[in-house]
Amino acid sequence: MTKDKTPKGRDQTPKGLSTAGVRIMPAMAKSAQPDNGPQPLVQKPGYTLCRWVDRFIETKAGPVPIIKTRLTAGEWMSTTLVRCGINRHNYTLCPGLYGVGQPHEGSEVLVTANFKLSFDHLRRTLSGINAWILVLDTRGINVWCAAGKGSFGTKELVSRIKEVKLDSIVAHKRLILPQLGATGVNAKEVKALSKFRVIYGPVRAKDLPLFLKNNKKADPFMRQVTFTFLERLILTPVEVQILFKPAIIATVVLFILSGIGPGIFSFTSAWTRTGYGLYALAGGIFSGAVITPILLPWIPVRAFALKGILLGSAAGAALVWKLCPESISFSRALALFLFTTATSSFLAMNFTGTTPFTSPSGVEKEMKQYIPVQMILMGLSTGLLIYSGF
Repeated sequence: MTKDKTPKGRDQTPKGLSTAGVRIMPAMAKSAQPDNGPQPLVQKPGYTLCRWVDRFIETKAGPVPIIKTRLTAGEWMSTTLVRCGINRHNYTLCPGLYGVGQPHEGSEVLVTANFKLSFDHLRRTLSGINAWILVLDTRGINVWCAAGKGSFGTKELVSRIKEVKLDSIVAHKRLILPQLGATGVNAKEVKALSKFRVIYGPVRAKDLPLFLKNNKKADPFMRQVTFTFLERLILTPVEVQILFKPAIIATVVLFILSGIGPGIFSFTSAWTRTGYGLYALAGGIFSGAVITPILLPWIPVRAFALKGILLGSAAGAALVWKLCPESISFSRALALFLFTTATSSFLAMNFTGTTPFTSPSGVEKEMKQYIPVQMILMGLSTGLLIYSGF
């Protein structure tokens, strides 16, 4: 038997439930239900990821988990891994209602996504604040992207309000939504369907304490979307990590192309020449996915793809200059230069979806303009690479 480790004086988990993090199963009496195969697990907030759940409180709508506002060492490690793109698509929590501090019927209701990184950003700013947190099912996507995709939207918000019986828990009819979720939510429709009024909070969660202190009024800075050096740098590990599989495929293709020659295919030539191609690939990735985001505001042109071309050309020229002592042919040197430039341009253009600099229509326009250019550069590079083998 194990001892009860629940601290004395704290509210206990609802009777019959464990604080060890279990999922609540539906009724399991086989005689009462037909056997239709495995039954889906029914999650309840706080019961599956209870490392960060402090206790439960009883409300008119049932038990609600009260969460800790300080992240554990394990959660900081998980955050670091997610920032690097590891387990990013599975870093979720159960949608529903949570609380921080000592929430009561007059406490504000803050709305967020069930991407745990977004949830953690919010709860870390709420130390010393009594509030409810309504988590929507955005399928593990952050607020901004989910609003664009529709999962952080009017229908999900209204449905979640009714599901958690929010009107029986709070005495007011106010919801505070993140400003970046505004594109997905129709405030008038939410009020018509749920009677709750939508108030848009600041862009950044860290400004919420001041926003609440100022009677839910945001100053101009709270409404400003920034994209600072640090904010760009944080995104770089994810951009690089998602290139792992494409890089492996590119390496295989480079190996095959490098081996083509007078004898149809030479493994010796393939091994020797692939190294040059890998230098070009690494140069394109570094200039397009790392240097371009870092230097973004200072690169003079506007189009991301063109920014990538400029930096990719510089990286390609440096690569060719470095390899000149190796006496590689002009055609192979030009092939490596074009390959580096095309790779850098594509990756820099791909970064547009991560920034607040461009609109969806602007991204679409840029893709139509520069994808043909990138294909031409890559085609010329491939042709020259094959030609240099003869």
